[in-house]
Amino acid sequence: MTIVASGAVAPPPGPTDKGVGPLLRGWRERRRVSQLELALRAGSSARHISFVETGRSRPSEEMVLRLAEHLDIPVRERNALLLAAGYAPHYPETPLDDPAMDALRQGVQRLLEGYEPYPALVVDATYDVLAANRGIAMLLEGVSESLLTPPLNAMRLTLHPEGLAPRIRNLGEWRGHLLAQMERQIALHRSAPLRTLYEEVAAYPVPDPVPDAADEPVEPAPHFALPLRIEHDGRVLSFVSSISTFNTPMDVTVAELAIETFLPADPATVKYLQSLQP
Repeated sequence: MTIVASGAVAPPPGPTDKGVGPLLRGWRERRRVSQLELALRAGSSARHISFVETGRSRPSEEMVLRLAEHLDIPVRERNALLLAAGYAPHYPETPLDDPAMDALRQGVQRLLEGYEPYPALVVDATYDVLAANRGIAMLLEGVSESLLTPPLNAMRLTLHPEGLAPRIRNLGEWRGHLLAQMERQIALHRSAPLRTLYEEVAAYPVPDPVPDAADEPVEPAPHFALPLRIEHDGRVLSFVSSISTFNTPMDVTVAELAIETFLPADPATVKYLQSLQP
């Protein structure tokens, strides 16, 4: 369950020809916030916001960061705004295997181990798997080796016809949930790599549903969230997922980490997973 490196740090984006004004206007319109409302939030004036957006006024570094905060702009994109305004990036992007990340890696590893036997994993902004526990490894049994070659990608593993998709009993619902989740992330982050991944997995053929396993029927449990119903070793396990991110991240790498945990959605799943413990 070693946490893998997050890859080489990408060089910071170069200054854009658009300038900071059009970029800020684009984010403001995306968030559906008026110039007046943004000005009130940031302690400025609608006139000043207008001047910044049209290039008649150059915002201070502090103002760029303040506007980005009130527009809920992702940390990576805040660096791009600063560069467009002529300032240095404010947020570092530290590789996950850097010694400075020791405390983070150790904490996440303890969290994943402590969640066993239930599945849990850590992904980055494009759903590449950076760490996973033995509960995830159990679910990946039988997945094509081609999908298990690093970097593993959670969306490919789940939706590919040679991945988990043939064993997911409610694939239509779960696939729709994942694609909608990616669409929300694309709208928030404007990520070209994420858009490319979305187009790839959305085009995968959908396998025919697998007949129910021949288990003894169990009493249905009420679901408080959409469950993932997946077959494993002749049984149908049921999970609901929860995604956690870090509060107020000050590093691009940390800002783009997400920890997904799968909570058993019925007593039968709890009993089965606990029976697998040594």
